[in-house]
This record gives sequence, C-alpha cells and structure tokens, in this order.
Amino acid sequence: MNCLKSAIAFFAAVTTLPAMAADLAPVAPLPEAPLTQQDSVYDWTGFYIGAGGGTGYLLDSVSIPLIGVSTVGGVGGRGFFGKVTAGYDHMFSNGIVVGAAVSGRYGDVETSWTVPLLTGSVTADYGIDVTGRLGYAITPRTLAYVLGGYSWQHFELSTPFAALSTTWEDSGFVAGLGLETAVTDHWTWSSEYRYSQYSGTTLGPLGNISIDPVTHTFHTSINYRFGGGPSGIQRNAFVHDWNGLKVGGAISAGISVNELTALGGLVTFDGLATEGFLGEINVGYDREFGERWVAGVMLAAEYVGFSSSFSALGATATVEADDFGFDALLRAGYKVNDYTLGYVIGGYTWQRLSASGTGIGLAASTTVDVNALTVGAGTELALSEKTSAYIEYRYTDYEDVSFGLLTLEPSSHTVRVQQF
Repeated sequence: MNCLKSAIAFFAAVTTLPAMAADLAPVAPLPEAPLTQQDSVYDWTGFYIGAGGGTGYLLDSVSIPLIGVSTVGGVGGRGFFGKVTAGYDHMFSNGIVVGAAVSGRYGDVETSWTVPLLTGSVTADYGIDVTGRLGYAITPRTLAYVLGGYSWQHFELSTPFAALSTTWEDSGFVAGLGLETAVTDHWTWSSEYRYSQYSGTTLGPLGNISIDPVTHTFHTSINYRFGGGPSGIQRNAFVHDWNGLKVGGAISAGISVNELTALGGLVTFDGLATEGFLGEINVGYDREFGERWVAGVMLAAEYVGFSSSFSALGATATVEADDFGFDALLRAGYKVNDYTLGYVIGGYTWQRLSASGTGIGLAASTTVDVNALTVGAGTELALSEKTSAYIEYRYTDYEDVSFGLLTLEPSSHTVRVQQF
C-alpha cells in the first residue's frame, strides 16, 4: 500500500508538469492564433536540458549453483527515480527529427526479502543512458519518437553481513518510444517508456550467483530548449473534437510483481515477477470544459499473457498467467496545446488470472478472480479532427490472494500505446 501511495503522488506530480511549465516566467508563449491558423511546426533544432523522474520495475534471471538452483526467471523489484538530461536535436525540412542525449538517474528500484536471520535487498540505484532518437513532428507542436542506445547501471546487494553484501556495475542496451510536446517557445514536456537489458554478472564470493537483469521504466520530464519557437515548416491545421463517444484498441508491455508473505510475516519476498504483453479494446466518452480541460469515462476489456520460469535440481517449471479482465476508469486532463492532452486516469479493475505450472512430469493450475485499483497518467495526441493516439502508464494494485500459509500481494506496471 505504501507503494500505491507513492505512485498516486507521482501521478499527481506528472499532471502538474504542463501547468507548471506554462506558468514559468519570463517565457514568451507560442502565439495563441485561432485553431485554424496554428500551422507552423515547432522548431525542434538545438540544444536542451531537462529534469524529471519516473517509476520502474526490475526483473532478474538468477542462478544459484551452490543450492542447485540453475535458473529463477522471475525475481522482480520496483521503485522510483529522478533524472537529468542534456541533448541536441536537428529537424529536417520534412519534419523528421534526429538527435542524441545523455541522461543520468538516481533511484531505488529494489527487490527485498526477509527470512529468519537474513534480511536483504538488491537495488538498481544510479546509472547513465547514452541514446540516439529518431522522430517525426506528427502535429505542429508534438514530436513522436523512438530511441535506443547504451545503458550503464550500478547495483547494490545489501544484507546485515558484510561478507554477503557487495556492489557491481553492468552495461547493456536501452530501447523505447515517447512523445514530446511544446508548452511555450522554450519549455517542453516529454513522456516515454524505456526497456533496458543488461549483460549480467557473476558474484564469485557468493557462490557464483549469476544475475541477468532487465528493467521496464516510465519517464516524464520538463525540458528547456535553447532554440525553439516556430519554424519555417507549415502544416495544414485542423480542429480536433475532444467531445463525444470514442472506441479504440491498445497493445501493452508490462511486468507484474507479487509480494509473498508466509508464516504470518516471518518470511517475505518482494517479489516474484512475470513479464509479457496484453491487448485491449475500449469504449469511452469525453467532454471538454472551458477551453483547456477534458474529463471522461472509459470501459475496457483486455487479455493478458505473462510468464516466468524456474529450474532447480533437474526440475523445470514454467508459470503462465493468461486470462482476461476489464476496467471501469475515469480520467481528467489538461490541453497543453490544441493537439495534446496530458491526463490522469484511475478506477476499478477486475482480473481473472489462470496460472499454470509444469515440471518433471507434474502439472498444476489454478484460476482466481481479483479486484484492483488502477491509477495512471498519459499523453493523448490529436492526429486529425476525429482520430487520436496515446502513450499511457498504469499501475494496478490487486487485492491479496491467500493460498494456505502463503499470501500474494500482486501489482502490475504496464505501458500502453493506443489509437482511437
């Protein structure tokens, strides 16, 4: 529940970023021309700096030869981080943008456990990404892009015993996608998803434990651009209708982390993780209030496919969570310009999870229905008078599930890309 409170605070902060940037002074705003005249593309060429933060989940594949565990494919962790960025972009006359950036981050994306005489954690604390990006000015004031490059991460294993504590560094690649929108001539707001995979390490002093980590992170930032302002590129302007009924579909990547509690709290592990994809169809209704505010409702049905694996003492088991659910959500947003809506979303989720495991000729399965609270934040981008697309982060906190002396506290972290 502490994680949920922190997540809610994070989402509240996300929604204040566009308004904060819009209120910063002294900055000359972009001309408030009539909607049909807002056809000059923002100039993305130039240097920029930025600051922000995000939330992330860590997934480790762990091998422990000393006790016969060859692979645990679902050791997960979660937490928050802050970041700073410096970069340069160049926009061509056709609206294509290429650029490079360096970002540094510091946080507490952590896996933790408690067993008698041994409490510990593994934390991804600080790191650096060096990335290139390729984008397109999809509307006069918003850039859609993909990114990729090099990632370096520092990890810390902490226990009460110095002989069982250590730090190490790892490197790998990062890939992602995002949206950046101009709020004024010099200030922009960006939201993006990143997936990082590291080469892995072996901790010899701890019995040759092997750890191969990946991370799923959602970032939001405000940026100051030393160039900016209108460019010489013109687009056909349009007025998007934010009011009315809408239908759409989304695809999503994500990770679920389950906190395990056993023996009345004597043993805890946060957490057991699975990762995978989901598909969603939805219907909603939005209404615009005044010139900038939008509120609405959404009903969605989704299918989930997450999995993880475990191998020990010659036995191999796979756990797959594949089933369906639905969401009943409310959202409220603010138009940072005439083509871009920043919003928060939240409400009720119901999920049916069918989990199955196999190993050395044995098989087991179970099905459970769970209720949950979902909160999130996103950016919706108007593509024409009637169509739009968004990138959105959601955190879902499920009710506890009990299996005798074992209690699971599930949660999930997903990033959705959708078109209405």
